[in-house]
Amino acid sequence: MATQLDIDLSTLFDNIDERQVEFTGEVDGDDYEFAVKYGVLEALSGEAPDDDAEFRFNEFIDVLRDAALNALSRNSDAPVIIVSENDLDQ
Repeated sequence: MATQLDIDLSTLFDNIDERQVEFTGEVDGDDYEFAVKYGVLEALSGEAPDDDAEFRFNEFIDVLRDAALNALSRNSDAPVIIVSENDLDQ
């Protein structure tokens, strides 16, 4: 499993319609597209994101980085790696 994910913060996008925060990250020299579901942010903060999803993402970025690596190890071939609450528990 990869050990480091470099998140490109300039790509952070709050996709309100899909209820997820999207970003590009680099692992072992390869770029991947990720999406963190709002449910993950709610599980971490105890509150549903309300116009502050990007702020909450940055608040929990270290935990989300680990969760994104867990999601990547599950399905590295997906066009967008979806980070769900299950990825927090690993």
